[in-house]
Amino acid sequence: MKHNARAPAGRIAYVDGRYVPHGQAGVHIEDRGLQFSDAVYEVFAVVSGTLYDMEEHLDRLERSTRELGMAMPMAREPLKFVLRELARRNRVTEGLLYLQVTRGAARRDHPVPQTQPTLILTARNIDHAGLMQRRKDGVAVITHPDERWARRDIKSTSLLPNILAKTAARKEGAYEAWLVDNDGKVTEGSSTNAWIVNRDGKIITRDLSNAILPGVTRRVILEAAAEAQLPIIERAFTPEEATGAREAFITAATAGAIPVVAIDGKPVGEGKPGPLTRRVQELYALCAAQKAAAPAES
Repeated sequence: MKHNARAPAGRIAYVDGRYVPHGQAGVHIEDRGLQFSDAVYEVFAVVSGTLYDMEEHLDRLERSTRELGMAMPMAREPLKFVLRELARRNRVTEGLLYLQVTRGAARRDHPVPQTQPTLILTARNIDHAGLMQRRKDGVAVITHPDERWARRDIKSTSLLPNILAKTAARKEGAYEAWLVDNDGKVTEGSSTNAWIVNRDGKIITRDLSNAILPGVTRRVILEAAAEAQLPIIERAFTPEEATGAREAFITAATAGAIPVVAIDGKPVGEGKPGPLTRRVQELYALCAAQKAAAPAES
């Protein structure tokens, strides 16, 4: 595996039991994550120095590994310690922590072998000012055909269709691509969940199935919105319904809720962030503040 010689000085990665300089981290050349994308991952948001929704992300990681018949690399409690320690060593206060579990290294062959999983962790701070600006001003999205495999509910590293869709969006000056299935319905974004607010003021997002990833942030926002008695509907919607909506937004672990102000060059509502999206942002920020203030687990 080729090393990144330009990694920032002092940055630390974790690979299979060792904390190592980021630029020196690597895996076996026949690791199945490299050869086959035979791997799953999670991205944790770090808010005020605290890993946000850690338990929920680990729940989803365990589900992904279970669905693929892949072993977890270590028990949950030691893994939580390593996650926190890596964030500490990298001095991450507002950022992300990336976790990847591969099936491990074995002679290249398609049938699944009995191997020891590979655990890879990296951490970094993010452009917090840029994120806050996107939350304030909103972003544009485009629609793009959903060309992914059928098990999108598994957080696999097989992301080639996602990166092509995201690249297409950036080439058109948009921030994100909303993926559209063969029935003409929006599934989700290339790296986000998709939401609209219809003309009746109801919040709509795609219902859970193997068509979308069960977003942790999606779940938190659904629970917070329900508690605040905001009207919610989980169902599919078309791009036409989205462009005719009152508001739209996207959600992700490292972004929270970001308003969508244009879809395929057409303004959504008044072409600016709307009141229900702002309310969702407030609810999510409140959840984050409460979790950051809670005592850390032993």
